Amino acid sequence: MIYTKRSLGQNFLKDLNIIKKITNITKIVNKDVLEIGPGEGALTNEIIKNNPKSLTLIEKDDSLFKKLKLKYSNNSKIKIYNEDILKFNLEEKIKKNTIIFGNLPYNISSQILVKIIRFKKWPPKYSALIFMFQKEMADRIIGKFKTSKYGRLSILANYKLKVLNKFNVSPNCFFPKPKVISTVLFLKPNHKIFHKIKNIQNLEKITNILFSNKRKMINKGFSKLFKNAENLSRKLDINLSLRPDQLNENDFYRIVEYYEKYKKI
Repeated sequence: MIYTKRSLGQNFLKDLNIIKKITNITKIVNKDVLEIGPGEGALTNEIIKNNPKSLTLIEKDDSLFKKLKLKYSNNSKIKIYNEDILKFNLEEKIKKNTIIFGNLPYNISSQILVKIIRFKKWPPKYSALIFMFQKEMADRIIGKFKTSKYGRLSILANYKLKVLNKFNVSPNCFFPKPKVISTVLFLKPNHKIFHKIKNIQNLEKITNILFSNKRKMINKGFSKLFKNAENLSRKLDINLSLRPDQLNENDFYRIVEYYEKYKKI
């Protein structure tokens, strides 16, 4: 019997057709693979069938970690860490061109994505991310300009990643059954970044300030960021009477570039 911990946001994928569909998104043969939150190993088993070069598993749950260690004790390709992914030094541990899979816990999925976006070295060592999110979260990640889902997360994700919506997954494919639909996204590093932002956390800061009240004009937020907000807005050709969702991604990236040059001391 499978016992789940609500505190860890555990919903185990059980549908074999969906599991195969996920592992078929990209070629795994002879590739280094890492899986976040393998649980009891349903997705792990299918990854192994695809003959990866190596497989790293990161599982926070102590009891599941012990089960995985026992289950895969005879497989020399597999390395298992009993770690919290949010504290794990992922950027240093992964190998070049690693493919990362994850049926991410709903309660920390955005934090995991932001952690990966914050990687200092770019292009990063991973070649692809195949992540399952709550559909509502996935919609925010892929949200396009001039749509209701456009916002902080889509601006942040699309700066460093190319994001593809692959398919939705019914609650019936999990145990325990969640109350929401899930979505699988395929994310690849964006190697052509035209706006040179030195510190991605400045993009987080600026989107946070300007989206703090989505329905109000950006003039107050701009004044918090810059000493001479009006002059700078003219330089950037940005109307301070606009709402944050009326600025496109490139507007935000340009604002961050100027912020890194002329920010308040």
